Amino acid sequence: MKINQSESAAELPSPLPHPVLGGEVDEELNDYHLLKSIYDAVEASIFVVDVLADGNFRYAWLNPTYERWTGIRLEDLKGKTPEEILSKEDAASVRQHFTNCVRFGRKISYEECLQFQGIAAWWITTLAPIRDDNSRIFRLIGTSTNITIAKQTEEVLRQQAQREQILGAIAQRIRQSLDLQTILNRTVTEVRQFLATDRVLIYRFCEDWSGDIVVESVISTWISVLGTNIRDPCFDEKHVERYRRGHIQVVEDVYNAGLHPCHIDFLASFQVKANLVVPIVSEDKLWGLLIAQHCQQPRQWYQTEIDLLKQLASQVGIAVEQAELHQVVQHLNLHLESVVKQRTAELQQALDFEALVRYITEKIRDSLDVTQVLQTATQELARLLKVEQCKIELYSSCQTSATFAYEYSEKTALCQGLTRIVADYPEIYEPLLQKQSLQFGEIEPRWNPNSPLVTRLAYPIFDDRGIIGNLWLIRSKELAFDEFETRLVEQVANECAIAIRQARLYEASQAQVRELEKLEHLKNDFLKTLSHELRTPITSIQLAAETLEFIITQPGALNQELSQVTPLFQILHEECRREGKLINDLLSLTYLDAETKPLILETIYLEDWIPAIVEPFRERIDSQQQQLKLTVPLDIPPFETDIGDLERILIELLSNACKYTPKGESIAISAGATQNQLFISVSNSGVEISSDQIPLIFDPFYRIPNNDPWKHGGTGLGLALVKKLVKHLGATIKVDSGDNNTTFTVELPIRADEREIT
Repeated sequence: MKINQSESAAELPSPLPHPVLGGEVDEELNDYHLLKSIYDAVEASIFVVDVLADGNFRYAWLNPTYERWTGIRLEDLKGKTPEEILSKEDAASVRQHFTNCVRFGRKISYEECLQFQGIAAWWITTLAPIRDDNSRIFRLIGTSTNITIAKQTEEVLRQQAQREQILGAIAQRIRQSLDLQTILNRTVTEVRQFLATDRVLIYRFCEDWSGDIVVESVISTWISVLGTNIRDPCFDEKHVERYRRGHIQVVEDVYNAGLHPCHIDFLASFQVKANLVVPIVSEDKLWGLLIAQHCQQPRQWYQTEIDLLKQLASQVGIAVEQAELHQVVQHLNLHLESVVKQRTAELQQALDFEALVRYITEKIRDSLDVTQVLQTATQELARLLKVEQCKIELYSSCQTSATFAYEYSEKTALCQGLTRIVADYPEIYEPLLQKQSLQFGEIEPRWNPNSPLVTRLAYPIFDDRGIIGNLWLIRSKELAFDEFETRLVEQVANECAIAIRQARLYEASQAQVRELEKLEHLKNDFLKTLSHELRTPITSIQLAAETLEFIITQPGALNQELSQVTPLFQILHEECRREGKLINDLLSLTYLDAETKPLILETIYLEDWIPAIVEPFRERIDSQQQQLKLTVPLDIPPFETDIGDLERILIELLSNACKYTPKGESIAISAGATQNQLFISVSNSGVEISSDQIPLIFDPFYRIPNNDPWKHGGTGLGLALVKKLVKHLGATIKVDSGDNNTTFTVELPIRADEREIT
């Protein structure tokens, strides 16, 4: 039996051999025993299905792992069709997968839920076809992994997310609405849908502990009890106290829960088979009950469902308390109509004040233009408070002077740009610098000759970092600033402090960014200059080396000194090579940073290209007593990329692996492709990189502290250049290190048109 080296383990021929002639019998039996030992040992569930000539399928083999997971023995399954093993629905699904694998003629993977011996389990299965000498698919090999726990975890997370969504939605409605009826209706509807139960209702107690069903969500199959007034004969004061203290009644089967006969009859009258009751407590008083009922049959109530109802009952209690408080306010308003009018005006004023603060806050959030923000603040504050003048003054850095930087006035600006010396007005600035507000009257003949008395209000603008300036307002004395207005000015001053500090921080950060950009530009210029300056002496060294080589190779020349000149010549050549590589690496990094190097796209076939790149390294690997493993599948599709960049990446990764792989360890190069991307990996054993060092290895000239920097040589720019080249190709590179092995993987995207070609 011959096995193609490119086939995966799942695609190996079946351990059930076909008859053969002559000396091939021993070889066939050896393969059989080998494959059987593999099937028996692996932890994956493996099964083999024969594809009959009439298109039917019969199970031929399964390994012990499959028997252990499903509870089905080989002798009970062998030779049987899916319909003889599985339920009708499961057999139809399995047969469809078998048919698809044969029809498409390639390996397929899928998830499925199957029942074995009455126990449902989720599996992820890979099915691979096996062909005979005539290319006919005569057998299928499947490998399955049990993912039931993952599916159960996924379902728990889904229910948890849905539960949190319901709680969040109800909490938001409570915050946004005072309409208790709407909140309760939405609550019972969403709870019934989440629990997948027949009826959810809210029962509200009356003073005599009878009650009404105020909201209900019920499936049309069952009777509606909405609006029903109920007096439970079994409900008394002890039940009231128990529920008030948080008692929860969980009844999974009303006829087998030990309930009092009158309670059973009461529930049966409403077609209830299972009952879950959670109290609704508002202000430490039992307000009502949140009840979930199952009418079709008994039902098990899970702890997560009980917890959800408890949380919802708490939210309903908040909504009830909120609604009752609202009703109290409404009753008070009816009795105090005159007060309400006054309060309404005050409320409107407060809302206007709040709107102004919110508007200024939004301006601060949406704009970094401090001039626009503060000019808007002064204008809107003056308009809302009906003042004649509003202005902002800012202190100098040493707080010895204050300049009016922003001003709004009904007349021509009077103070814009005016600077005052703080020491000249101690009675004003001493309290302001102590973060105390001022309100006083004075004569202002320049402002309004007919009414020279004006009222000034000054409020300090400050934050936790110190005093910034002051907010000034001026209007007629008879319209003094009251408490509400003063509070508004305080809030606006605080928002102005945020805007000013934010603008100053932004300006400082922009200055830092500009400085960093300048430094970056200087660094790049330095690297370019350094690279070009180094190239000239290297050229001279190279020329000298070539001249020296020419001289010493002439017949009869320097015969007496050759033993001394030759080592120097070798050293000169090696240093030229190393310096030349340093310069080329520096130039490559510089051009890639500047994004001046265009991509030159060419079609590449990895199965031919990678071996050609690896071949020059074989002699070096053999001389260092290392092992080389090359795995490149033949079915990798061709794709377009910059071959020069990709070649440089692979060469640098191979050079890096050759340097750091100890004697006796192995270097592995592999490639593969998925639907959306192609990857090339270079691994070497015997070496690990700690997780805290991995982010640093791509930095220029960086060397891992544990490694001897002089032992391995190199420019220190190889991996830095790899990272730049990978980015230039629009690809990604990742590093995995552990278990005495390090792997560099380059992932290149496959364009849509290339996928269509494949």
